[in-house]
Amino acid sequence: MTDRWERIRGGLYGLLVGDALGVPYEFSPPAAIPAHDLIEMSPPAGFVRAHPAVPVGTWSDDGAQALVLLNSLVKDSSLNLKQFTEGLLAWYRTGYMTPDEHVFDVGIQTMHALENYARNGNPLTCSPSDEWNNGNGSLMRTLPCAFVLASSPTDVIARAKHQSMPTHAHLRSQLACALYSLMAWRMVDGDSPVDALDYAQDALEGTVHQSERHELSILLDGRLEPSQGSGYVVDSLWSAIRCVLATSNYEDCLRSAIALGNDTDTTACIAGGLAGIFYGERGIPDRWKRALNGRVIVEDLLSRLARIQAEN
Repeated sequence: MTDRWERIRGGLYGLLVGDALGVPYEFSPPAAIPAHDLIEMSPPAGFVRAHPAVPVGTWSDDGAQALVLLNSLVKDSSLNLKQFTEGLLAWYRTGYMTPDEHVFDVGIQTMHALENYARNGNPLTCSPSDEWNNGNGSLMRTLPCAFVLASSPTDVIARAKHQSMPTHAHLRSQLACALYSLMAWRMVDGDSPVDALDYAQDALEGTVHQSERHELSILLDGRLEPSQGSGYVVDSLWSAIRCVLATSNYEDCLRSAIALGNDTDTTACIAGGLAGIFYGERGIPDRWKRALNGRVIVEDLLSRLARIQAEN
């Protein structure tokens, strides 16, 4: 349990640190990103920061929504979708699960979905859901689906797809969340990233319906495309996974993710969750973890999760 718990703590802190580390570099093209060894919570002098008013070490919408999801799963491991969506709406309106109750970054698709939900109250019909609505906004938060005990991969798949529905209902986004959550789930139990990825792909290919195979092929074919670090869910997934597979420690993984430019906070968030699981909490540089704001929120959620897991 100790090793497993170290990996869970590493995953959650890895996600949040990655998000906060990437915030100042968001929207910058790769050529504008500082040299690898200069990528820190505080960018070097002269770099034009995104969100300059945001305190160093603050997670964005990525981390806040992941914490909202974890809170919902701690309350109900099967995920009460209405309760979860109410939590997302509370984040959007009041800064729930942010370090300072301040929301400074909201994806357009997520914003529209939550405003639709506020009007109609149905988490299953509020999301834009055509092919052009496949941003990475549900992928960035899905990691806690791997932390809650599951009896089978189908449980993880269902949970990951379900949490995507309120904001990113298209099947491609749901499958991306499922693949990532399955990979993380196996890594929490001790698999290497390579073995966990193989398992996740095999599990998805063995469980999807015939009607879902075209979308799964699009998702898996993303392996063949170059990393862009963009907000498109397929690119975002594989950009992050490649950073994990191509590096040998948490710090290099996160710097490689940010070096891709563009949606730096989310690429680093997604990669950081997996790297945090693999290297454990002790693998996260102390200076980055100490700089993270809002740790009392994180520790409260982890304490509640630990109590539930001890009971099971």
